[in-house]
Amino acid sequence: MKVRGLAICTVLAAAALGFSGCENMNTNSNANTNRNANINANAATPEATATASPERTRGNYTEREAQEEREKAKASKETIGDTLDDAWIHTKIVAKLIANSTTPERKINVDVVKNAVTLRGTVDSAEEKAAAEKVAKETDGVKNVVNQLKVAPAAKATPKPAGKTKSNY
Repeated sequence: MKVRGLAICTVLAAAALGFSGCENMNTNSNANTNRNANINANAATPEATATASPERTRGNYTEREAQEEREKAKASKETIGDTLDDAWIHTKIVAKLIANSTTPERKINVDVVKNAVTLRGTVDSAEEKAAAEKVAKETDGVKNVVNQLKVAPAAKATPKPAGKTKSNY
């Protein structure tokens, strides 16, 4: 009986060691799988989790496009700094102002130098002034906005007196 009991204990001990070895093998296998998954995930992490910056959000915006934007800005008496970021920020703000029905883009000059935006010109209302500033401040890459817009309601056209026309003279 003692031999049989000893044999059973030996078998159980061997089985326990075997299972623990298998368990460790699985754990190691899982650890390797997890480690490989982490390596793969980490390889993608810089692009996937990076915060939005002008460099990452401007897509395929090129130096040639930036130069074209600077030329258009110069023709409109606007200033754009030498960096690709400044030209990209100018492009985005002008596009947003055009798309926003509460901002008269063509009355607003947008200067961008070193990621700082200056808004100049005359708008018809305080609401238009505030809306233009909000557009600029909410644009990615903008560090500072100086709002120099002046509010001056548009002059109303004076109606011609009734009854007097050129043909009456």
